[in-house]
Amino acid sequence: MDKIESLAKRRGFIYRGSEIYGGLAGTWDYGPLGVALKKNIKDIWWKRFVEDRSDMYGVDAAILMSSKVWEAAGHVATFADPMVECPNCHHRFRADTIEYGKDGFQHCPDCYKHELLGAPRMFNMMFKTTVGAMEDSSSTVYLRPETAQGMFVNFKNIVDSFHPRLPFGMGQIGKAFRNEITPRDFVFRTREFEQMEIEYFVKPTDWQEHFELWRKEMHDWMKDIGLRNNDVYELEVEPEDLAHYSKRTIDFEFDFPFGKKELYGLAYRTDFDLRSHQKESTVNLEYIDDVNKEKFLAHVIEPTFGLDRTILAILCTAYDEEEVEGPASAEGSGVAKETRSVLRLPKHLAPVKIAILPLSKKEELSAVARPIFDALKKDFVVQYDETQSIGKRYRRQDEIGTPYCVTVDFETLNDKAVTVRDRDTMKQERIAIEKLPEYLKEKFK
Repeated sequence: MDKIESLAKRRGFIYRGSEIYGGLAGTWDYGPLGVALKKNIKDIWWKRFVEDRSDMYGVDAAILMSSKVWEAAGHVATFADPMVECPNCHHRFRADTIEYGKDGFQHCPDCYKHELLGAPRMFNMMFKTTVGAMEDSSSTVYLRPETAQGMFVNFKNIVDSFHPRLPFGMGQIGKAFRNEITPRDFVFRTREFEQMEIEYFVKPTDWQEHFELWRKEMHDWMKDIGLRNNDVYELEVEPEDLAHYSKRTIDFEFDFPFGKKELYGLAYRTDFDLRSHQKESTVNLEYIDDVNKEKFLAHVIEPTFGLDRTILAILCTAYDEEEVEGPASAEGSGVAKETRSVLRLPKHLAPVKIAILPLSKKEELSAVARPIFDALKKDFVVQYDETQSIGKRYRRQDEIGTPYCVTVDFETLNDKAVTVRDRDTMKQERIAIEKLPEYLKEKFK
């Protein structure tokens, strides 16, 4: 994890939030490459689960919602984690993260005094704020702790506007906020994060069939973004551990360097949410089946994908180190060995697809390299890099996961060809400039 976090900062993927002021726990800023990686994931997810399906509708609900939404959904009363406090340093921790020592006591992870930590008490994780000029109970709102409720409160709008037949779903990508007691493990547990979430509405009798279909869809998605099957595990959540809205939940856990932790979730929420909002709002949210002339509350299958955890899982999977031949040793004893760090990102996720590397900054090479860059950037995300030695530039592109490097050298002036280097194999191939666009398009098919 230290190596991945260091690489993420050094190469412009992810920075610590408010870093020049000492940082703010549980917040992270995405740099240029992190933004590009995040956008690639979101675009692929949206195309796969919304645009390419005839039964899905995209929405983008407001972050601030009426407090009655969260009261109806049960979050005001139940969205809480058990918290313990150290009687010595008064630092607070999630109770389920504190381990017992050999003496049987729970010791404070910060000051490690031998007092017992205080008894657990529930801590509501929703961020509270106010709207308008008056600060009273009527102006209280919350930053949403999940994106799901924005889809439930728009259920009637979608039905009225588009008249969909069951089953159909709503998809949304957006920010959520939780006042985590102990944010930790890089971007795994944070106070501000992004979710890619689906609420799929079905007939009450059909939920098991669609639950299994979405279960397969989630496994296929993980495969498509490069996660290895042996790093992903299913955990059937026990009835006593289910969320208040769920009748069945499967957690998809990933083998992170800090342990096996939840990556995604698949929940059967029954009609809990629509029933709760119908009762609180007094608006009829029943679905009318035109064929059978039935009226009923739709049941819901909810696949949830955490975007930040997806990025972390992809970085953990893609990061690799290998010993390769370096430059000749100073003692003249032959070829020295060096360790190469490389992100073996799936090509469709890589923030930069191609790097154009003129061997030197001399004008005659730039005059050839720049037009190649201009031509390729119409179809690919391309980076132009002419600083430091060619070896260091290769290593730099390896670390950010660029699949192909195109080197323009002095031979290019004569043979009108360039050297294309493959990130994973480091093999090089000489390609005529005129054939380069089609050659690279074939590589990215």
